[in-house]
Amino acid sequence: MSMCPVCNQLHTVVFHCPDCGNAGEDQGKLSDYFDDYSPYVDSDGLKLENGYPADFKESECPHVYYCKICRQEMVIFISEWT
Repeated sequence: MSMCPVCNQLHTVVFHCPDCGNAGEDQGKLSDYFDDYSPYVDSDGLKLENGYPADFKESECPHVYYCKICRQEMVIFISEWT
């Protein structure tokens, strides 16, 4: 079983907006936004239904990053630790 270092607060990732260069803010796992109970469901199971077919196989955790300047959200894939 793999573990996301960002979700578990073991590592931080700074992502810069490709449009303006501003540091984006991590808004959490993409799957947490699916419905009210998503944060309590097994994340590997949700990866099979999130629309990104490679994240389960590649052991990646999709996170939403937000740029305050451009007001856009971006999905960034964090490599999980095994």
